[in-house]
Amino acid sequence: MIFRILFFLVVFIPFMLVVIPLQALILLLRLPGWNVLPRLFHRVGCVFLGLRVTVIGQPSTGRPTLLVSNHVSWTDIVAIGSVADVTFVAKREVGKWPFVGMMADLQRTIYVDRTRRSDAGRTAEAMGRHMAGNNAVLLFAEGQSDIGTHVLPFRSALIGAAQHAMIEAGAGDVLIQPLTIAYTRLQGLPVSRNERSLIAWIKSKSVKQNVLEILSGPVKDITVAFGTPMSLSARDDRKAVSKAAENQVRAMLVALNRGGALPLAGESSQV
Repeated sequence: MIFRILFFLVVFIPFMLVVIPLQALILLLRLPGWNVLPRLFHRVGCVFLGLRVTVIGQPSTGRPTLLVSNHVSWTDIVAIGSVADVTFVAKREVGKWPFVGMMADLQRTIYVDRTRRSDAGRTAEAMGRHMAGNNAVLLFAEGQSDIGTHVLPFRSALIGAAQHAMIEAGAGDVLIQPLTIAYTRLQGLPVSRNERSLIAWIKSKSVKQNVLEILSGPVKDITVAFGTPMSLSARDDRKAVSKAAENQVRAMLVALNRGGALPLAGESSQV
């Protein structure tokens, strides 16, 4: 905890004082390389939060890509953002949180109002415009966070809406790439089921309680596994593609939690 306090005061605050206005200027002037500073910010954030990230597989690049992932904690964003250039889809309330909302805006986060079914169209249009530039958008497809032992059913509505938005933008298809995030160890030891409550952001906890547990907790080993991309064209059934992605994420999560080999080919690396 002492290390994190010192790191925050000596490294993190000076870093943010430089990066925040610089990133705001890059977005304002629409300069290239807008994703460089957010990725660096997340890497510094991993050190501050005690997140040790291992990557398996590779994110798709150079094509419109929608990453669909399971969701455990707000630290998922920091871990994924440290290893991949993505724009996140988040619930509307995140944009109103002090500081967090500002940082989300600087990463071009796309917001969705889950209380309004009609808002899916607007969100999908924003996703489509971003992906049309051969960029990647990440959607936590379960629609909520879970404790990290299993995968909830994926919601296919936004995937289907993004499919139509991409087609309207003139793209023939969009890649759907499953992504699994798994918290495998605490301080080098396998995570028990009871210990998962110290990581996951569950409904019974306040934001303050969860943040304090993360900051005061031990080093966390996280694996970010990129699955096999699947093409989603105008002719494809978005529910079938969503289910296939869900099954792939579930299979990878089970394998990672058990410490076994993943059901996919790919080299791993640690950052």
